[in-house]
Formats: sequence, C-alpha cells, structure tokens
Amino acid sequence: MSPTLLHLDASARRRSFSRELGDTVADAWLAAHPGGTHLHRDLALDPVPHIGEAWTELCDYVLEHRITDPRRYQEAVRTPAQAQAWSVVEPLLSELLAADVVLMAAPMYNFSIPASLKAWIDQVTFPKMSLAPRRFVVAHARGGAYGPGTPRHAYDHQEAFLRDFFRGHYAVDDVTFVGTELVNTLLDPDLAALRARHDDSRAAALSAARKLGGAL
Repeated sequence: MSPTLLHLDASARRRSFSRELGDTVADAWLAAHPGGTHLHRDLALDPVPHIGEAWTELCDYVLEHRITDPRRYQEAVRTPAQAQAWSVVEPLLSELLAADVVLMAAPMYNFSIPASLKAWIDQVTFPKMSLAPRRFVVAHARGGAYGPGTPRHAYDHQEAFLRDFFRGHYAVDDVTFVGTELVNTLLDPDLAALRARHDDSRAAALSAARKLGGAL
C-alpha cells in the first residue's frame, strides 16, 4: 500500500520560509515515494472555520460514550447543527487519518502557532484519540532566534506547545522540527548584523529538510 503525506501550510505569506521548507520536505518525500499520495491543504488560502457550540456537543458525546475510534465519531451527530459541524470535521479528519506522515509548515506568530493552524487542530482533535504510529514533521520559520541557549528560548511557545499537544492529545512522540531562524534580519535594521547567521540557518534547514523528506 502506497504511503500518504498530509502537507499543511499555515503562513499568511504566499512566499515564506516555512512554505519553502515544507515544500522541500514534500518534494524529497515524493522523490523517495514516487507512488505515494501527497495531500496538500493551504490553511491560509482556504481557512478552516473555528469550532462552534455544535462541535462541542459532538466532543461531549464522544467523551461521555467512551468513543475512542475516530471511525465512530459520526455516531455523535443527532441534530442538524451537529450535522453541519460534522460536515466541516469529516473531510479534515479523513485526510488526517489517511496520512502516514503529517507535515505542518508554519511560521512562529507572536511566540506561538498561526491561528489558521490552531483552528485546524481544534476541528480534528477529540478526547482520548491516538494517532500513533503516525509521524509528524514541523517545518517552521521565526523572525528571531529561539533555540536552546538563546535569550528568547523561554518565549518559544511554538515548539513547546506542539510537542506537548502531539504527546498529550495524539499519543505521538515521533515529531521532528526543522526551521529557519532570524528571518527578520532581512528587514529589521537593528538585526542586520546577524544576517549571516540567518543565511547559515536557512542553508542548514534546507539541507536537513531534503534529508528528512527522503528518509520519512
């Protein structure tokens, strides 16, 4: 059976460093799996709506009735409003369940993830679900430097949130992060002296993305 890659883009920019990295991972994956299926969803171009009360009712039913198999979630639909909420969830969840690898290409916005990605996460996440042994990859870009040992490491609520989320909600520990940092050196005069560090970060990230995509 051929493998499937679910590729999500969340950057509001059409030309962005997170999209560049995500495309690099996807291209290398496709080269390594010529018969594979590449599902691409642009969450910025085609936003997922935020969850509403009917979605919470679906979630409550699943929890109350101890439904842990996503294939049974539709049993929670009992009203027209819930049917409408399910019509949003179902195609997103089907793509997620079909995937062997989930690739999220996302910039850091305000120390965390874009609202477009958070809306997708909210729609497809239900109580006590497990997505193991799927693999998750996050291709990210950041205006500054937030890695271990940097002054702003404590403000990194992007990687920390996603790692905790994958582990806590999806029971998935197999997560790989690859990212370009200091992209604001291209614009901010106060960071111009760090431009070479950005260039090095981008080159290293692209190289890592190619290797990663081919090895998934």
